[in-house]
Amino acid sequence: MKVLVINCGSSSLKYQLIDSDTEAVLAKGLCERIGIDGRLVYQKDGCDKEITEAPMPTHKEAIQMVLDALTNEKTGAVASLKEIDAVGHRVVHGGEKFASSVLINDEVLKAIEECSDLAPLHNPANLIGINVCAELMPGLPNVAVFDTAFHQTMPEKAYMYGLPYEYYEEDKVRRYGFHGTSHSFVSKEIAEFLGMDINNSKIIVCHLGNGASISAVNNGKCVDTSMGLTPLAGLVMGTRCGDIDPAIIEFVANKRGMTLAETMAVMNKKSGVFGLSGGLSSDFRDLEEGANAGNKKAQIALDVFCYNVVKTVGAYVAALNGVDAIAFTAGIGENAATVREKIVENLGYLGITLDAEKNKLRGENMKISTEDSKVAVCVIPTNEELAICRETVALAK
Repeated sequence: MKVLVINCGSSSLKYQLIDSDTEAVLAKGLCERIGIDGRLVYQKDGCDKEITEAPMPTHKEAIQMVLDALTNEKTGAVASLKEIDAVGHRVVHGGEKFASSVLINDEVLKAIEECSDLAPLHNPANLIGINVCAELMPGLPNVAVFDTAFHQTMPEKAYMYGLPYEYYEEDKVRRYGFHGTSHSFVSKEIAEFLGMDINNSKIIVCHLGNGASISAVNNGKCVDTSMGLTPLAGLVMGTRCGDIDPAIIEFVANKRGMTLAETMAVMNKKSGVFGLSGGLSSDFRDLEEGANAGNKKAQIALDVFCYNVVKTVGAYVAALNGVDAIAFTAGIGENAATVREKIVENLGYLGITLDAEKNKLRGENMKISTEDSKVAVCVIPTNEELAICRETVALAK
């Protein structure tokens, strides 16, 4: 099967066309500045990138341009749209309604829309992508793959907040978690890579990117995760503050004469390592360069980030009552060797020793702990698009 994977944002969309038989990416790219002026990036496997500047008033024009590029006579990946068998859509929030991926129908569309108050920036955009694909490719199976689904196996003790129970009953205020597609993919990959039985395993997945989260996976099922009702919770991230004393929001708003919306914008977009570094950067390469040059704030940002990861890993070792393997993944987890080193050096109590030479490598599944370590630590590149493709094939066949 050939599966078109769509990740639709409010003003952008990413796409990949994947041959599910070989799991090869036939073409990929993104559309940017939808609703502004429009920019299409398209790259067929083995070819150079093509960039097209063209108006994209809505997502419909953007997706039409993607389909035109995929079927272009010279550089298209397919001869016609008839070669595409299904479309897999990333959907951010499935609430409690979806614990797995689903074939999309009218009932599913309604349920996704009902979850929009939990993800007001994402779910409406995801719905637009689904509806446009259904319009432009009628009759083709569309599958929704939810960021929150993998975490729906968490028990009540992990997902409930210490708030009046009616907030959960009436407003569905609880921990949901995100990056679920990545956590699911990586937990399966590390088990296979290490030759473990995932149904008899304790795995901690550290998805460390600009958005960062950690999950505890027991026998292949998530039992806890660091993000919460929203992706703002948990670890200190690129620009998000992570867990803080909730009274800080009122304190800062009153102290600085800010509205609630303005204060939340700071927590989401101006905090994290960006805020801690004095606005230097949310890019860890810049932070490391700054720290090496003696920038104290950059060093503090790195230290706080790594300490947050160490604490959360420790908490999840306790939640799992032990751990067999720890995976690093996503942009920072896969590429920032010094960050991994700083984290692992604080996990010695687990009987872990870092293999310094292997830790310098990148781009593939690799074990970075020594053979005599009691817990295996690995770098496992995530591939959410491939995970969405696999889910789509399972439902659309």
